[in-house]
Amino acid sequence: MPADKKPTAAELDLLQVLWRLGAADAKTAHEALLADRPDATYATVLRQLQVMHAKGLVTRDETQRPHLYAPVHAQDKLQQSLVKDFIAKAFAGSGKALVLAALQGHVSAQERAEIRRLLAKGDEA
Repeated sequence: MPADKKPTAAELDLLQVLWRLGAADAKTAHEALLADRPDATYATVLRQLQVMHAKGLVTRDETQRPHLYAPVHAQDKLQQSLVKDFIAKAFAGSGKALVLAALQGHVSAQERAEIRRLLAKGDEA
């Protein structure tokens, strides 16, 4: 994904809302975003959605009023693309280095147990 098409942190916040809600108008997206970003204004959310549409991150259904915005990419696909770029840039392409960095202080005991189960399950396949 080209750098100019990658979502900013604020755009990722809005994408999280749209992935959760599905297609939504700016007002609905704004109201849902307020839980995490109480400083967000309706005008800012509308403008971000318009910019995201121009970047190709969301579609806009103009056949109805208000316009409905929906993510272009599925959440897991966009996350995979962003992680791939992050690994390439921050960890010299090493997935192992990323995992080791993440495991050092960023993973709870419960998450470690789940990771162990997933790894064991992968070994069985």
